[in-house]
Amino acid sequence: MTNCTPEFEIVNGYIPGSIGRISELHGIYYHDHWNFGLYFEAKVATELSEFLKRYDDNRDGIWIVTMNGRVEGSIIIDGIHGKKGAHLRWFIISDTLRGKKVGKMLIRKAIEFCRAKNYKTTYLWTFEGLEAARHLYEEIGFTLIKQQGGVQWGTTVNEQCFELTTD
Repeated sequence: MTNCTPEFEIVNGYIPGSIGRISELHGIYYHDHWNFGLYFEAKVATELSEFLKRYDDNRDGIWIVTMNGRVEGSIIIDGIHGKKGAHLRWFIISDTLRGKKVGKMLIRKAIEFCRAKNYKTTYLWTFEGLEAARHLYEEIGFTLIKQQGGVQWGTTVNEQCFELTTD
């Protein structure tokens, strides 16, 4: 019997091409499933670029999933607002690896990092309807702390903030 799970690697740190590919993964997924457009993809690319320009190993973390040299997923911890907690951002898995427990591995790496850096809390913003992601968040211990209508993604959604105590 052959192993049907694709070979992948989780790389700690920036790799060339990751800004474009992470933006592409977000742009395509959220367009196909939620009808998000240019505003959203440009926001991801701009904010991700700004984050990477100010990246600091002492407070920030980035893990990129690659397969055959191609970026297939990511998760990022943005620690710039340390007193508020660590911000989990840009978590995405390509269709190629979705459903293969790669997301669970990434979240665990990110939370281990937050604990090692002594962040008291880790939080993330998402929106209602992303049930697979919500399941992963709740499985690791995140709880929904706030909901509100909003347009930060370029279209009206029910925004949700989840938080995890990581100290």
